[in-house]
Amino acid sequence: MSKRIRKRDQIIEFLLLIIRKGKKAAPRFELGIKDLQSSALPLGHAAQRVENVSPLDRISPKNKNVLVLSNGHGEDLIALRILEALHSLKPDLDLQVISLVGEGRVFSDGIKKLWLSKAGTSLRLPSGGFSNQSISGFIQDILAGVLWVNWKNWLCVRSAAKNGSFIVAVGDLLPLFFAWSSGGNYAFVGTPKSDYTWFHPRTCSLSDYYHSLKGTEWEPWEWSLMKALRCKIVAVRDKLTARGLRKKNVRVIAPGNPMMDGFKPVFQPMNLKNYRRLILLCGSRMPEAMTNFKRLLNAVEYIESQTSLIVFVAIGSEPSLRLVEDVLIEKGFIKIQSSILEIKSDSVFEKNDLRLVIGVGKFEDWSRFVEIGVANAGTATEQLVGLGVPCVSLPGKGPQFKYGFAIRQSRLLGGSVIPCRNFVHLAKTVELLLLDSSFRDRLSLIGKKRMGYSGGSEALAKRILDFMNSK
Repeated sequence: MSKRIRKRDQIIEFLLLIIRKGKKAAPRFELGIKDLQSSALPLGHAAQRVENVSPLDRISPKNKNVLVLSNGHGEDLIALRILEALHSLKPDLDLQVISLVGEGRVFSDGIKKLWLSKAGTSLRLPSGGFSNQSISGFIQDILAGVLWVNWKNWLCVRSAAKNGSFIVAVGDLLPLFFAWSSGGNYAFVGTPKSDYTWFHPRTCSLSDYYHSLKGTEWEPWEWSLMKALRCKIVAVRDKLTARGLRKKNVRVIAPGNPMMDGFKPVFQPMNLKNYRRLILLCGSRMPEAMTNFKRLLNAVEYIESQTSLIVFVAIGSEPSLRLVEDVLIEKGFIKIQSSILEIKSDSVFEKNDLRLVIGVGKFEDWSRFVEIGVANAGTATEQLVGLGVPCVSLPGKGPQFKYGFAIRQSRLLGGSVIPCRNFVHLAKTVELLLLDSSFRDRLSLIGKKRMGYSGGSEALAKRILDFMNSK
């Protein structure tokens, strides 16, 4: 009996919803007729008044909300760049963000300054967001409550869409599905996939043949959501990937790579010219990041150089400075005064002719004057290569930076990242890059071409505002 009552109530609620919508629609129609009948101003005068309004000021009060969804550390960074561009172009926009994977710490500064607000529920996943790469990671995420958090976030996205928010999904299938199922208008910024990973592979695998048959790395269910009528903007990271999606009748643009936005010119300190300069990137997902740091540090100690070597260890909020310093002390490094190098850093360590400079949040500064990257990172490695710095990597057990990930990254970046088999192989590869400047320059040009040009964030922001203005 209870099922029948519930079904009856649902039907009544649905009918009431239709009636309410009908009532809301009528005044808008009547208002339009009255405006046409009673307008006392000449048409030319009215048109002149409209022309005097800035295009960015034509957004109606109901369409001043933008909700951005992202699902990963790299996606968070891209989302932040787009949000910053939107805020710069239209400061009175109500901007919200939901980080579907992780805690979204990259948005903290904008939230503190009150131009950005956080929506939904965050959860630090045991798998680090790579539950699709291992059964154990998937089970750990389920036990941690990932399904419940996703359900709550989906309800939040639905609510925002009903209230008139324009949804911007950054990442892959998860945010794209959330945006599509919200019932509102949305844009999709597809960041993690590129046809460069399979288009000209050195060795063909089963997955390469599969992507070749499709003509794109994106899956049929993904491009079907991109072709939905409510999907107003689709942007990808490069023109090759855009070409593949256009063959599937997806209206797609490649306006530039938001990953390359935000880098400002930095002058190299004069005293660093006496050193060969490396930058070490161990990633940000714990505990894998600390494992990466120890392995990369061991490899760096094998490097032989006629000139003194300096290694910039750029870290974020994780791993912590204390953990990194403890490892260096255990390895026999001695802490020295940081003022010796006349460069802003958190600490400096020395062992024989090798110096390590540790800095929290210094990646954007240091990346501009280093020669080679020793990197087991995702987004930061791509940015470094995009700045013209060739890299070497040392794949481990993961969950992120495994052999398959390293090979895919190397293909994506045209070989400007060289995966190494072991510590000795990495050391010898770095030595070769240090000695052969023409080899370095060749890899540098390839990396810049593969990552593309900057300005993508502002271009996307303008597209979003143009659509909101047209509503």
